[in-house]
Amino acid sequence: MHNFNEKINFIWKIAELLRGPYKPEKYGDVILPMAVLRRFDCLLEATKEQVVEKAKTTDIELLLNSITGFGFSNKSKFDFSNLLGDSDNIKTNFESYIQGFSANIREIMENFDFDKEIKRMDDNNLLFLVVKEFKQIDLHPDVVSNQEMGYIFEELIRRFSENSEAGDHYTPREVIELMTNLLFNNLEQELTREGVIHTIGDFACGTGGMLSVAANHIQSMNPHAQIEVFGQELNPQSYAVCKADILIKGQKENNIVLGNSFTADGHRNERVRFALMNPPFGVDWKKDKEIIDKELNDLGFKGRFGAGTPRTSDGSLLFLQHMISKMQQDEKGSRMAIIFNGSPLFTGDAGSGESEIRRWLIENDLLEGIIALPNDLFYNTGIATYIWIVTNRKNDNILQGPIRKGKIQLVNAINFMHKMKKSLGSKRNEISKSDIGEISQIYGAFTENEYCKIFDNKEFGYLKVTIERPLRLNFLISPTRIENLHAESAFSSLYDKEKVEELELKKVKLTIKKAELTDLDKQYKGKEIQTRIIDVLKAEVNELLYKNRDEFTKVLEKLFKEIKLNNSLFKAVLMGLSERDDTADYCYVGKKKEADAFLRDTESISLSVDVSDYDVDMEKHIKKEKANIAKYLEDEVKPHVKEFWVDHTKTKIGYEIPFTRYFYKYEELRPFAEIMIEIEELEKEIQSEIKKVIG
Repeated sequence: MHNFNEKINFIWKIAELLRGPYKPEKYGDVILPMAVLRRFDCLLEATKEQVVEKAKTTDIELLLNSITGFGFSNKSKFDFSNLLGDSDNIKTNFESYIQGFSANIREIMENFDFDKEIKRMDDNNLLFLVVKEFKQIDLHPDVVSNQEMGYIFEELIRRFSENSEAGDHYTPREVIELMTNLLFNNLEQELTREGVIHTIGDFACGTGGMLSVAANHIQSMNPHAQIEVFGQELNPQSYAVCKADILIKGQKENNIVLGNSFTADGHRNERVRFALMNPPFGVDWKKDKEIIDKELNDLGFKGRFGAGTPRTSDGSLLFLQHMISKMQQDEKGSRMAIIFNGSPLFTGDAGSGESEIRRWLIENDLLEGIIALPNDLFYNTGIATYIWIVTNRKNDNILQGPIRKGKIQLVNAINFMHKMKKSLGSKRNEISKSDIGEISQIYGAFTENEYCKIFDNKEFGYLKVTIERPLRLNFLISPTRIENLHAESAFSSLYDKEKVEELELKKVKLTIKKAELTDLDKQYKGKEIQTRIIDVLKAEVNELLYKNRDEFTKVLEKLFKEIKLNNSLFKAVLMGLSERDDTADYCYVGKKKEADAFLRDTESISLSVDVSDYDVDMEKHIKKEKANIAKYLEDEVKPHVKEFWVDHTKTKIGYEIPFTRYFYKYEELRPFAEIMIEIEELEKEIQSEIKKVIG
């Protein structure tokens, strides 16, 4: 086996030995940890005897690890060679072999949950055979370099992920390659500079594919580049795969952390130059809310979630804020890419958590561009997906490329794909090398065309303005309006017929509780009050129409002098006997006209000026936009509404990115006559087929 494909195919044949006891989507549960163990076995071969001998006098792992030079060791007398000398005790010896590893390797195996697989293989007489087959492949660094071993591991992960039903924790390689192209756009000079340490993060790293591809991209440009990767993953097995891959490549495995990045930031004091993420879509963070809210309240913008929180049903924008908190705050800054579905673009009205996070992102000029991807690219979903590029290093010097400062670029790449010959889960399309090149060229050129639109930051902001109209009511005591009282909650809640019937049944069965007896008594008193109110009003039925609320209020106060209604109930009676009337007098609160909540409306007015300071108060925003608001109201509201005013105490700034709207193309409808001819032809075909069936 002298080349990459032979090694992959050999290991894949071992996987096929598992057929029967294992389904194909579960092959990886065995093959990935076995490949890791075999690689470590080969790495430790030269120092095996020294470590075993030293272990007789010390259990200090640091000393044993120093002998190997790899940061890990195995003090067991077993290896892949002598394990095969005792087939009857293969399970016991193999478990002893794994326990002989240093703690960092044992932790990886524990997160693989490999004990369970060892037993399962042994129960199905597969363990000895699998160890024997892996013994035949030499994965020593002299034969397989760290880089090549990384490629082998990545290819195995890819194949096993494709076989899984959901494809969780795996992003298709071509999507990651596109992300890295976009991320490293116009950075050739920096990436090829000697002596620079390039830091890369993925804080929902899965099996580490994004970290690997990004590191490989830099190394392809600069083989001697120094790269340090950082990752965090919630799923134990994915974490184990990622950490093993990092170890195999000779990097710092402690930079890969297991845990929930929302509640336990595994890289609290770390900052990275580059980051890539594909967090789970629509992740529910309700269980983490208390901890996240505490960080927000205690630390504000000094913490990770200063811009606010989205609804608990979708934590996408929390992942975004967490990622941005890892940006370098020096002259070079950071560039980051994250994959989202469509929800973060527009979900949430002005003032909502989602809108406020978008506002913070855009007003601080952190959003560089968004690329719409083709549908059906991912193994576990066919929905629309987008790559967001965020950075705190937007270019403002023409000598260094297109000036992006204060701009946001949208690229519509939904048609840059090819159909796959065979679908893999929900993945029916793929992006070819030429597609990646073309999308990258369009993004890098920063020139508007049919696939690319460029906007000022302000284009995505709007003022949500509340339009009020005066409340004008007439009043009449009539049978119809008396009946309307039951639509007023303060009146109808006095007596609940269904509840009373339920409580009466409990009373008959002697199962009613003391509190329920009290409630039943309250319901009957409520019914009595309802009856008294209606009786009073029925006695006063007439055709006298009142057009002044204050005047009619005095009439009601006199009528109900004996009953003494509380404020909410009195208001319910007043509103039940009312109707809107443009000829009636205005209703006032103090000296101000009262607004009619039923006629209240809102208008979204595009921002006309850039908002450079996120903390500027609303009054200053309104002053900046005064002329713009006035013109909008004159053109869009005044022609349709006789009398209105704006309540600026309710005005809010909102941000959304209606991506599809910017690339919408109107398609002219086909002529009606042409459609009817086609329908007639189809009807004839259907009739012909029916006749064939009937005979």
